[in-house]
Amino acid sequence: MKTNRLMQERIRRVSMLVRELGYELHEGELAGDSFNSGFAMPDGFEAGLFIDGESKFLEISFTFTFSGGMADFVRERIEEIMHVLYEFGCYFTLHVDDDEITFSIFSKIYFAGLNYFALKETIRDLRDAVEANQEILDIDFETEEGNRQGESHGDT
Repeated sequence: MKTNRLMQERIRRVSMLVRELGYELHEGELAGDSFNSGFAMPDGFEAGLFIDGESKFLEISFTFTFSGGMADFVRERIEEIMHVLYEFGCYFTLHVDDDEITFSIFSKIYFAGLNYFALKETIRDLRDAVEANQEILDIDFETEEGNRQGESHGDT
């Protein structure tokens, strides 16, 4: 399937801005009318990017994964998690099955308002929301250099 011009322009624009911010853009995957990629900040923080040809938004995400046995642990903290996400203008999805719990935090930005500063602030707010949730969930993602890092997935 051939990618339309609008989608190509969105991918180019997002890629350029991510690189201008000094982040490493991972190789993306174009499937049909959607593009999925990730980026890493110099200190090791990673998040995902998602562009849907049918949407007016760039979506940025970060995913936590827990074993299925931690359902009560997550459930006990969900109200506090929701308050923090509201504070940073983010939303979430929660998928629970017997084997694992997937908790993804998302932020969106209109392509019409997408520029260097808007993307920088949106990513900053997402990261702050992730870090606040790491504290709520009592998680410490330490790399060998002592920086915070987590998994990222652009799935919605």
